[in-house]
Amino acid sequence: MSCQTEHTNKVSIGTLLLENGKRLSNVEIAYEKVGNPEGEVIVVCHALSGNHGTVGTPNYPGWWHEFIGPDHYIDTNRYQVITMNVLGGCNGSTGPLSINPETDRKYGSSFPAVTIRDIVHSQYQALQKLGIGHVKAIIGGSLGGMQVLEWGHLYPLFSEILIPMAVTPYFTDYALAYNSIGRHAIKSDPLWDNGNYPEGTIIKGMEIARMVGLVTYRTESLFNERFNREKKEGVGIEYQVDSYLKYQGKKFSNRFDANSYLLLLQAMDQFDIGLNRDGWKNAIAGMQAKVCMLSFSNDLLYPPPLAEELVKELKECNKDAVYIHVETRFGHDGFLVEFEKWGHYVKNVLERKEVTECLT
Repeated sequence: MSCQTEHTNKVSIGTLLLENGKRLSNVEIAYEKVGNPEGEVIVVCHALSGNHGTVGTPNYPGWWHEFIGPDHYIDTNRYQVITMNVLGGCNGSTGPLSINPETDRKYGSSFPAVTIRDIVHSQYQALQKLGIGHVKAIIGGSLGGMQVLEWGHLYPLFSEILIPMAVTPYFTDYALAYNSIGRHAIKSDPLWDNGNYPEGTIIKGMEIARMVGLVTYRTESLFNERFNREKKEGVGIEYQVDSYLKYQGKKFSNRFDANSYLLLLQAMDQFDIGLNRDGWKNAIAGMQAKVCMLSFSNDLLYPPPLAEELVKELKECNKDAVYIHVETRFGHDGFLVEFEKWGHYVKNVLERKEVTECLT
């Protein structure tokens, strides 16, 4: 379970005080750094099933390699781009697969709960260790978008521009419901053993959780058009859509740790930019960076009207903010594909003085 990229590095940030009051020692953050070493820095925050391999290598292309690279929408000839694997992840940063220095064993299910705010604090400390005190922009979608919004509140002067995508100011109850199904599937697996499963164990519940997630990430029309009730030959009565979901579920369970998955689901569930801040409208009033918010049509998990409302509130606070709605059949996954529909907005906002100019 590792991110295969030649650009993987690690930085130690020592002891991290978590939001719940617990202290996590010997914390390491894995990261990818690509692009112009003299260029302005852009930080990328990855989503739930992502990792720090944003650009990757020719042998192992990253999940955003068509969006970020030489002469791409985020041009690595011009910018230095840093992506960090989230705290609690399973691709190099300290998480359930790491060795607990107090027991000399892997944390497993004993790894303490983390929040989006904890993740952002860890990234800030990692960037400080790398000698980076200010960045041009922070961008990310879904779980990554949550991080972007928290960056704007926790460190309002650290970044000039925030580009949250496919995210809302809080995690909705509808989205919570789907996470609940995934969590129940994992914990009901006979091999789960309260998270104490042996290394290499395939948790079938993870496959189901991933299958549920995939249905929410894309749209009804896309599924219907892609599979068109086609049956799979030679296996009795099985439809191609069933085969696809089972294949993707198995593939995911082979590369992602179940304890990490549950940990990050919980972090998403708890996300509310306004928690203990007198509500989300009050919280975003303290943001200082320019904001370019992107939403995607038919996003079941992060409804576009709520994203648009966030931008309206920013404007009422006299913030430099713009809302961009992208029409797509891909729903929530729109931020991972069809870059020709929205990539130029990101390029423009990075190159112009006012975010509203990205529309022209």
